[in-house]
Amino acid sequence: MEWLSDIWASLTLGKILFGVGLFLLSLGFSFLCIAVVMVKIPENYFSTHYQQDFMPNSPWVVRWGALIAKNLFGAFLILLGIVLSLPGIPGQGFLTILLGLIMLDIPGKRPLEAKIIKRPAVLSAINNLRARYKKSPLVMD
Repeated sequence: MEWLSDIWASLTLGKILFGVGLFLLSLGFSFLCIAVVMVKIPENYFSTHYQQDFMPNSPWVVRWGALIAKNLFGAFLILLGIVLSLPGIPGQGFLTILLGLIMLDIPGKRPLEAKIIKRPAVLSAINNLRARYKKSPLVMD
């Protein structure tokens, strides 16, 4: 436990303010990213009838390259979220993991996302956000 007392002894007001600033910056960034995704997704994204086709009018090379980049970025966000979830590290780990999960294309992801979105408070907040940007409310089955 000597390492813990060394860390505690080395804390200064500047380091604490830097950590709080980093926390607030990552919180704002996470909220911004989630808000952009929730406004940009099609209204029937969580419907069982939704046919997912990423970049449908692009050549297959561009589509596959973008799909691979999107999944790598999603995996990076999940790993970053895990690191941000560790005690003593400022940041929004859970929101970053959720954003990474939204970016990934993995089997079984859609029902998990829909379960989170179907909560009345969450769905109401998302639909209010979508209405502010003149988007149709999400259609849930």
